[in-house]
Amino acid sequence: MAKHGKKYLEVKTKVDPDTLYDPKTALELVKETSYSKFDGTVEVHIRTGLDPRQADQQLRDVVVLPNGLGKTVRILVFAQGDGAAAAKEAGADFVADDDEWIKKIEGGFTDFDVAISTPDMMAKAGRLGKVLGPRGLMPNPKAGTVVPAEDLPRAINEAKAGRVEFRLDKTANIHVPIGKVSFELDQLYQNLSSLMNAIRRAKPAAAKGTFIKKVTLTATMGPGVKVDTNQALAME
Repeated sequence: MAKHGKKYLEVKTKVDPDTLYDPKTALELVKETSYSKFDGTVEVHIRTGLDPRQADQQLRDVVVLPNGLGKTVRILVFAQGDGAAAAKEAGADFVADDDEWIKKIEGGFTDFDVAISTPDMMAKAGRLGKVLGPRGLMPNPKAGTVVPAEDLPRAINEAKAGRVEFRLDKTANIHVPIGKVSFELDQLYQNLSSLMNAIRRAKPAAAKGTFIKKVTLTATMGPGVKVDTNQALAME
């Protein structure tokens, strides 16, 4: 087992590992026990009862967090012609509109947080699966990142405002950032509420047994705080 430092052990005493906290108290504890010198990220880790091997039990969707993520989101858009012009005007950081850009990304350029594509550019973007796929950057219609040129301004604005994708991983877990430790408690609560509502709505019809088994909140550097799942799913 990994050894924890003195600071971690100090703050860990403030969290009872056997208590399932209500969402607001859990967020208060996460803020209180974050011990990084930088402004840590508050993360939600959810253990589901889904079977990721089953195609009809996949879970993947997006949510726009009302208070954003507290960071600058860099956006690359695959588009050409009018779409490229619309993307630049809407504030895209990079517009990949030719083969030079494809080669650049093939060479390892991934200095962006979200990739959006128009449908006509997906053939080219699709060639970048080995680079973008493992980093979760491949544009996908289900995630709302493949849109017609006229929808690019909306998609770009949402991504910059705090649009977050969540998806089931191979171990049946979901991991999502919901803001910074420096956020006001109410801001984090609203973001968590929006996320839990979106996950509840995205529940696959084929889900069996208990849908959400465990919800844990943590800061980048800080102990995990367990949340009462019933209260988390009932957030408004």
